[in-house]
Amino acid sequence: MNVSIEEQTRTDQATTLVVSGEVDAFTAPQLKEKLMPLCKENHEVCLDLSQVEYMDSTGLGVLIGAFKQLRSQGGRLILKGMSPRLKRLMQITGLTEIMDIEDGA
Repeated sequence: MNVSIEEQTRTDQATTLVVSGEVDAFTAPQLKEKLMPLCKENHEVCLDLSQVEYMDSTGLGVLIGAFKQLRSQGGRLILKGMSPRLKRLMQITGLTEIMDIEDGA
């Protein structure tokens, strides 16, 4: 169980994080530690999830927390590059209805 998070800043107001590996109860705190400060500093945060092999409810909780933080300050969280399995998880939970999801990496 491991996760890798690489920051790629696009502009002063937007940051992209490339996440790879598994986002679960063990690794989600690492994602949260990296993601939440960016949500407070940026108007837009993009998560490239094309290399995420697995995500559980703890990982979804981190995404929801980031979404709420950005939305409260007029920003947006963009998720892109999700595998069919991860897209299905987002559909089942209803998150595709509220979050910005883009195809491709």
